[in-house]
Amino acid sequence: MDKKDTRTEIVRIGTDLISRQGYNATGIEAILKEAGIPKGSFYHYFRSKEDFGLAVIDHFAERFAQRLETFLQDEEVTPLNRIRNFLESGLARVSQNSCTRGCLIGNLGQEMADLNERFRERLDQVFAMWRSRFASCLRDAQKRGELGEMDPEAMACFILSGWEGAILRAKVMKSPQPMRDFLDILFATTLRRQ
Repeated sequence: MDKKDTRTEIVRIGTDLISRQGYNATGIEAILKEAGIPKGSFYHYFRSKEDFGLAVIDHFAERFAQRLETFLQDEEVTPLNRIRNFLESGLARVSQNSCTRGCLIGNLGQEMADLNERFRERLDQVFAMWRSRFASCLRDAQKRGELGEMDPEAMACFILSGWEGAILRAKVMKSPQPMRDFLDILFATTLRRQ
């Protein structure tokens, strides 16, 4: 395995472990053991655990951006149905993992935002990118007459905040019901066709 592949594998494994355990509870040794890489190798790829954590955020954000693009730019589907399909897929994912993982970015936000300014700033950038993608889809819905007058940026922020809260509640309750409730109410009241 070359250097780039080894680094990628460490980040992939770290993303999985941090998704399950959190950043602070995930030790470097556990990551390296699962990757089958000697203990001393970690600092060959990362200057610190903090740099590694930021690489995990970037890795997750890149994969998530691809999912957002797949759903929110699907021209075969109306804009509101793009948003619904994306949220339904998130609900299915959380249900499949028995409500144990939630959203890595949301989890890290709760765990690290008050503890590490670099993490907080990067997580905020990720959330801003997600908000922008939702706002763009909402503007498209307005252009097509699916939505009336509203501020797409504010609505995108509302959707993102409500969805992240619903994911947190799903983890706490060990039930996807809060996500289902949010999704159903969102489309029955706020994002209903005009």
